[in-house]
Amino acid sequence: MPLPLSATVICRDEEACIGACLQSLSDCAEIVVVDSGSTDRTLAIIEDFRSRGFPIALHRRDWPGYAKQKQFALEQARQDWVISIDADEWLDDFLRAELPELLAAPAEVGGWRLPRVLTLYGETEPPPPSVRPDPILRLVRRAGARFDEDVLVHEGLVVAGEIRDVTRGLLRHERGLRLDAQMPKEILYARLKAEQRIAAGKKPSVLKLVFNPPMYFFRIFVLRRVFLCGAPGFIHAMTGAIYSFMAEALHFQMARERRKG
Repeated sequence: MPLPLSATVICRDEEACIGACLQSLSDCAEIVVVDSGSTDRTLAIIEDFRSRGFPIALHRRDWPGYAKQKQFALEQARQDWVISIDADEWLDDFLRAELPELLAAPAEVGGWRLPRVLTLYGETEPPPPSVRPDPILRLVRRAGARFDEDVLVHEGLVVAGEIRDVTRGLLRHERGLRLDAQMPKEILYARLKAEQRIAAGKKPSVLKLVFNPPMYFFRIFVLRRVFLCGAPGFIHAMTGAIYSFMAEALHFQMARERRKG
Protein backbone atom coordinates (compact mmCIF):
# COMPACT_ATOMS: atom_id res chain seq x y z
CA MET A 1 0.00 0.00 0.00
CA PRO A 2 1.27 3.51 -0.74
CA LEU A 3 2.35 5.63 2.18
CA PRO A 4 0.04 8.49 3.29
CA LEU A 5 2.61 10.92 1.92
CA SER A 6 2.62 13.57 -0.81
CA ALA A 7 5.88 14.43 -2.54
CA THR A 8 6.31 17.84 -4.18
CA VAL A 9 8.85 18.52 -6.94
CA ILE A 10 9.47 21.73 -8.89
CA CYS A 11 11.39 21.44 -12.13
CA ARG A 12 12.52 22.94 -15.41
CA ASP A 13 14.76 21.16 -17.93
CA GLU A 14 15.73 18.36 -15.55
CA GLU A 15 15.93 15.43 -17.99
CA ALA A 16 19.27 14.31 -16.54
CA CYS A 17 17.94 13.65 -13.04
CA ILE A 18 14.13 13.78 -12.83
CA GLY A 19 13.87 10.03 -13.45
CA ALA A 20 15.92 9.04 -10.40
CA CYS A 21 13.97 11.56 -8.32
CA LEU A 22 10.56 10.19 -9.30
CA GLN A 23 11.66 6.56 -8.98
CA SER A 24 12.68 7.14 -5.35
CA LEU A 25 9.17 8.45 -4.62
CA SER A 26 7.34 5.33 -5.75
CA ASP A 27 6.06 4.62 -2.21
CA CYS A 28 4.18 7.94 -2.03
CA ALA A 29 0.40 8.12 -2.41
CA GLU A 30 0.81 11.32 -4.45
CA ILE A 31 3.59 13.08 -6.38
CA VAL A 32 2.93 16.75 -7.19
CA VAL A 33 5.19 18.03 -9.99
CA VAL A 34 5.21 21.72 -10.95
CA ASP A 35 7.04 22.46 -14.20
CA SER A 36 7.95 26.02 -15.20
CA GLY A 37 8.51 25.60 -18.93
CA SER A 38 10.76 22.65 -19.69
CA THR A 39 11.94 22.42 -23.30
CA ASP A 40 14.01 19.23 -23.00
CA ARG A 41 12.72 15.68 -22.32
CA THR A 42 11.63 16.42 -18.73
CA LEU A 43 7.90 16.38 -19.49
CA ALA A 44 8.22 13.24 -21.62
CA ILE A 45 9.96 11.45 -18.76
CA ILE A 46 7.24 12.56 -16.33
CA GLU A 47 4.54 11.31 -18.69
CA ASP A 48 6.35 7.98 -19.00
CA PHE A 49 6.28 7.57 -15.21
CA ARG A 50 2.57 8.46 -15.19
CA SER A 51 1.89 5.83 -17.86
CA ARG A 52 3.54 3.26 -15.58
CA GLY A 53 1.14 4.04 -12.75
CA PHE A 54 3.05 6.59 -10.70
CA PRO A 55 0.49 8.88 -8.97
CA ILE A 56 1.81 12.08 -10.54
CA ALA A 57 -0.25 15.28 -10.65
CA LEU A 58 1.49 17.54 -13.17
CA HIS A 59 1.02 21.32 -13.06
CA ARG A 60 2.52 23.83 -15.50
CA ARG A 61 3.13 27.29 -14.09
CA ASP A 62 5.31 30.28 -14.91
CA TRP A 63 8.27 30.84 -12.63
CA PRO A 64 7.45 33.20 -9.70
CA GLY A 65 10.55 32.44 -7.62
CA TYR A 66 11.77 29.49 -5.57
CA ALA A 67 9.69 29.92 -2.42
CA LYS A 68 6.48 30.87 -4.23
CA GLN A 69 6.75 27.91 -6.60
CA LYS A 70 7.38 25.49 -3.77
CA GLN A 71 4.53 26.99 -1.76
CA PHE A 72 2.21 26.49 -4.73
CA ALA A 73 3.30 22.84 -4.95
CA LEU A 74 2.72 22.42 -1.22
CA GLU A 75 -0.80 23.82 -1.56
CA GLN A 76 -1.64 21.18 -4.17
CA ALA A 77 -0.73 18.31 -1.85
CA ARG A 78 -3.54 16.32 -0.25
CA GLN A 79 -1.86 13.89 2.15
CA ASP A 80 -1.26 14.70 5.83
CA TRP A 81 2.51 14.47 5.38
CA VAL A 82 4.50 16.15 2.59
CA ILE A 83 8.09 15.70 1.50
CA SER A 84 9.55 18.56 -0.56
CA ILE A 85 12.31 17.34 -2.85
CA ASP A 86 14.30 19.00 -5.63
CA ALA A 87 14.44 17.43 -9.07
CA ASP A 88 18.16 16.65 -8.68
CA GLU A 89 17.63 14.83 -5.38
CA TRP A 90 16.46 11.33 -4.51
CA LEU A 91 15.87 9.20 -1.44
CA ASP A 92 18.19 6.24 -0.91
CA ASP A 93 16.79 2.85 0.09
CA PHE A 94 17.62 3.29 3.78
CA LEU A 95 15.71 6.57 3.99
CA ARG A 96 12.76 5.10 2.11
CA ALA A 97 12.67 2.24 4.60
CA GLU A 98 12.48 4.77 7.45
CA LEU A 99 9.47 6.62 6.05
CA PRO A 100 6.69 4.52 7.67
CA GLU A 101 8.20 5.09 11.11
CA LEU A 102 8.71 8.81 10.47
CA LEU A 103 5.10 9.26 9.39
CA ALA A 104 3.95 7.55 12.59
CA ALA A 105 5.61 10.24 14.73
CA PRO A 106 3.76 11.59 17.80
CA ALA A 107 1.39 14.49 17.25
CA GLU A 108 3.82 17.04 18.68
CA VAL A 109 6.30 16.36 15.84
CA GLY A 110 5.72 18.82 13.01
CA GLY A 111 8.62 17.89 10.78
CA TRP A 112 11.80 15.92 10.15
CA ARG A 113 15.22 17.15 9.02
CA LEU A 114 16.68 14.77 6.45
CA PRO A 115 20.44 14.17 6.15
CA ARG A 116 21.43 15.45 2.69
CA VAL A 117 24.71 14.75 0.95
CA LEU A 118 26.03 16.20 -2.30
CA THR A 119 27.85 14.00 -4.79
CA LEU A 120 30.82 16.18 -5.70
CA TYR A 121 31.85 16.91 -9.27
CA GLY A 122 33.84 14.07 -10.80
CA GLU A 123 32.69 11.56 -8.19
CA THR A 124 30.16 8.76 -8.64
CA GLU A 125 29.46 8.02 -4.98
CA PRO A 126 28.43 10.27 -2.07
CA PRO A 127 31.06 11.35 0.46
CA PRO A 128 32.20 8.73 2.99
CA PRO A 129 30.01 8.24 6.08
CA SER A 130 32.47 10.18 8.22
CA VAL A 131 31.58 13.35 6.28
CA ARG A 132 28.70 14.95 8.13
CA PRO A 133 25.52 15.33 6.07
CA ASP A 134 23.67 18.62 5.96
CA PRO A 135 20.39 18.27 7.94
CA ILE A 136 17.59 19.96 6.01
CA LEU A 137 13.90 20.24 6.88
CA ARG A 138 11.95 18.56 4.08
CA LEU A 139 9.39 16.17 5.63
CA VAL A 140 6.52 18.02 7.33
CA ARG A 141 2.91 17.80 8.39
CA ARG A 142 1.03 19.67 5.67
CA ALA A 143 -1.45 21.45 7.94
CA GLY A 144 1.24 23.30 9.89
CA ALA A 145 3.78 23.96 7.14
CA ARG A 146 4.51 26.77 4.71
CA PHE A 147 7.36 28.32 2.76
CA ASP A 148 8.37 31.86 3.68
CA GLU A 149 7.69 33.65 0.39
CA ASP A 150 9.81 36.64 1.43
CA VAL A 151 12.89 34.41 1.16
CA LEU A 152 14.26 34.70 -2.38
CA VAL A 153 16.96 32.02 -2.20
CA HIS A 154 17.79 29.01 -0.02
CA GLU A 155 14.11 28.95 0.84
CA GLY A 156 13.08 26.85 3.80
CA LEU A 157 9.98 25.40 5.34
CA VAL A 158 8.38 26.90 8.43
CA VAL A 159 6.46 24.39 10.53
CA ALA A 160 4.39 24.25 13.68
CA GLY A 161 5.55 21.74 16.24
CA GLU A 162 8.75 19.96 17.18
CA ILE A 163 11.40 19.28 14.54
CA ARG A 164 13.47 16.12 14.80
CA ASP A 165 16.47 14.73 12.91
CA VAL A 166 16.49 11.55 10.85
CA THR A 167 19.54 9.45 11.68
CA ARG A 168 19.35 6.70 9.06
CA GLY A 169 19.38 7.00 5.30
CA LEU A 170 20.30 9.86 3.00
CA LEU A 171 18.69 12.44 0.78
CA ARG A 172 21.06 12.28 -2.19
CA HIS A 173 21.83 15.46 -4.14
CA GLU A 174 23.26 14.32 -7.42
CA ARG A 175 24.05 17.42 -9.43
CA GLY A 176 27.79 17.88 -9.20
CA LEU A 177 28.53 20.63 -11.73
CA ARG A 178 31.90 21.67 -13.06
CA LEU A 179 32.98 25.02 -11.66
CA ASP A 180 32.28 27.03 -14.83
CA ALA A 181 28.69 25.73 -14.75
CA GLN A 182 28.27 26.08 -10.99
CA MET A 183 29.54 29.65 -10.59
CA PRO A 184 26.70 31.32 -12.56
CA LYS A 185 24.30 29.65 -10.12
CA GLU A 186 26.31 30.92 -7.15
CA ILE A 187 26.27 34.44 -8.60
CA LEU A 188 22.49 34.24 -9.01
CA TYR A 189 22.03 32.96 -5.46
CA ALA A 190 24.31 35.69 -4.10
CA ARG A 191 22.38 38.40 -5.94
CA LEU A 192 19.06 37.10 -4.65
CA LYS A 193 20.47 36.94 -1.13
CA ALA A 194 21.64 40.56 -1.37
CA GLU A 195 18.28 41.68 -2.80
CA GLN A 196 16.50 39.91 0.04
CA ARG A 197 18.61 41.75 2.63
CA ILE A 198 18.04 45.12 0.93
CA ALA A 199 14.28 44.51 0.84
CA ALA A 200 14.35 43.68 4.55
CA GLY A 201 16.12 46.98 5.32
CA LYS A 202 19.33 45.30 6.50
CA LYS A 203 22.57 47.26 6.29
CA PRO A 204 25.82 45.73 4.98
CA SER A 205 28.50 44.85 7.50
CA VAL A 206 32.28 45.14 7.12
CA LEU A 207 32.72 42.36 9.67
CA LYS A 208 30.51 40.01 7.66
CA LEU A 209 32.29 40.95 4.44
CA VAL A 210 35.66 40.06 5.98
CA PHE A 211 34.84 37.12 8.22
CA ASN A 212 31.79 35.33 6.76
CA PRO A 213 33.58 33.80 3.74
CA PRO A 214 36.39 32.12 5.75
CA MET A 215 33.87 31.02 8.40
CA TYR A 216 31.70 29.54 5.65
CA PHE A 217 34.73 27.64 4.32
CA PHE A 218 35.67 26.43 7.81
CA ARG A 219 32.15 25.19 8.51
CA ILE A 220 32.04 23.12 5.32
CA PHE A 221 35.64 21.97 5.03
CA VAL A 222 36.42 21.29 8.69
CA LEU A 223 33.23 20.99 10.76
CA ARG A 224 31.42 18.92 8.14
CA ARG A 225 34.70 17.07 7.42
CA VAL A 226 34.60 17.62 3.67
CA PHE A 227 38.41 17.66 3.82
CA LEU A 228 38.10 13.86 3.73
CA CYS A 229 37.02 14.19 0.10
CA GLY A 230 40.36 15.59 -1.02
CA ALA A 231 40.55 18.12 -3.85
CA PRO A 232 36.84 17.82 -4.81
CA GLY A 233 35.93 18.63 -1.21
CA PHE A 234 38.26 21.63 -1.12
CA ILE A 235 36.75 22.97 -4.35
CA HIS A 236 33.24 22.51 -2.93
CA ALA A 237 34.08 24.35 0.30
CA MET A 238 35.88 27.14 -1.54
CA THR A 239 32.91 27.56 -3.89
CA GLY A 240 30.72 28.07 -0.83
CA ALA A 241 33.13 30.68 0.52
CA ILE A 242 33.05 32.52 -2.82
CA TYR A 243 29.25 32.52 -2.71
CA SER A 244 29.39 33.98 0.80
CA PHE A 245 31.80 36.70 -0.31
CA MET A 246 29.70 37.62 -3.34
CA ALA A 247 26.54 37.86 -1.23
CA GLU A 248 28.22 40.23 1.23
CA ALA A 249 29.94 42.27 -1.52
CA LEU A 250 26.76 42.63 -3.57
CA HIS A 251 24.93 43.73 -0.45
CA PHE A 252 27.48 46.54 -0.09
CA GLN A 253 27.24 47.53 -3.75
CA MET A 254 23.45 47.45 -3.91
CA ALA A 255 23.14 49.45 -0.70
CA ARG A 256 25.49 52.09 -2.13
CA GLU A 257 23.49 52.23 -5.36
CA ARG A 258 20.31 52.77 -3.36
CA ARG A 259 21.86 55.57 -1.30
CA LYS A 260 22.93 57.31 -4.52
CA GLY A 261 19.33 57.13 -5.75
